[in-house]
Amino acid sequence: MSVFTFGETVLALRGSGPLGLGGAMDVTVTGAESNVATGLARLGHQVRWAGAVGADEAGELVLRTLRAEGVDVSAASRDEGAPTGLVLLEPRPPGLTRAHPYRTGSAASRIRACAIAEAFAAAPPTLLHLTGITPALGRSAQSAACLALQLAAEHSAMVCLDVNHRPELWSSRDAAEVLREWAPRADVLVATEDELALCLPEGPEGPEGPEGPEGPEGPEGTPDGTGRRARELLALGVGEVVVRRGAAGATVYAAQGRLLHRPARAPRAPGAAWAGDAFVAGYLSGLLDGVPTAARLERATAAEAFAAASPGDWEGTPTRAELALPTG
Repeated sequence: MSVFTFGETVLALRGSGPLGLGGAMDVTVTGAESNVATGLARLGHQVRWAGAVGADEAGELVLRTLRAEGVDVSAASRDEGAPTGLVLLEPRPPGLTRAHPYRTGSAASRIRACAIAEAFAAAPPTLLHLTGITPALGRSAQSAACLALQLAAEHSAMVCLDVNHRPELWSSRDAAEVLREWAPRADVLVATEDELALCLPEGPEGPEGPEGPEGPEGPEGTPDGTGRRARELLALGVGEVVVRRGAAGATVYAAQGRLLHRPARAPRAPGAAWAGDAFVAGYLSGLLDGVPTAARLERATAAEAFAAASPGDWEGTPTRAELALPTG
């Protein structure tokens, strides 16, 4: 098994306009970890998703969708006492999608650490992928994620941590308490510029004092503190720091001061959301294939461009054959 991941995948109802006005809604599923799993499966990798869903029709749709995409869901659990989570997605221009989550007490929030241990041991992976969403769901989900990190260390599996901070689920302070302990264990840490501070010992406010001269760190050649925070994380033990800069592209900070930047390839389509999951899938695909950092970043931005060109979170992610197509 190449990749092991788990987290909450929810039933997603995507509205055609403001929810307060009613109207049609498209039914799909979404979840950061399963979006990455789908992206990796389309790129030819073996992926196991071990999340939990309710014993309901929404849970059946989640599992059927992932199976259809080639993701191994044999370790997923069905919770008879809790529902599959729900999110309502509301398009609000320009290019903004508002998420209204209904996931308190969901099956994923009650996922058991022992179930994760059994699934991990059944097929120890090359890489464990976690996000900062799962520990925000509740104590049980957080314990399961902590155990997965421990098992990854015991089995010498690589770890990818996508910070993916969701302020509607937990505060920056609570997130920092967990993420600053997890970050040094990551071989690959993925974050936006403002999420980096959550992973540093100083907490969500970040280091105090003057930033000092950094040189051209930002995509525009401006010292913005991102490079300093990335270097601090590398010093703490992170293998490499991948900073997603939205429309400005992405930058990889690695050991020995190496820095690589790639601009974004294409604008987002109306209704496209969280194309960052496709970016992560592309980057991890390159890592699993053993290609150099520059090629991993190239594959990541290509996958992100495909996803951003289509409505939805994962529907537009490319197959390996499609990676050769021009994306701008």
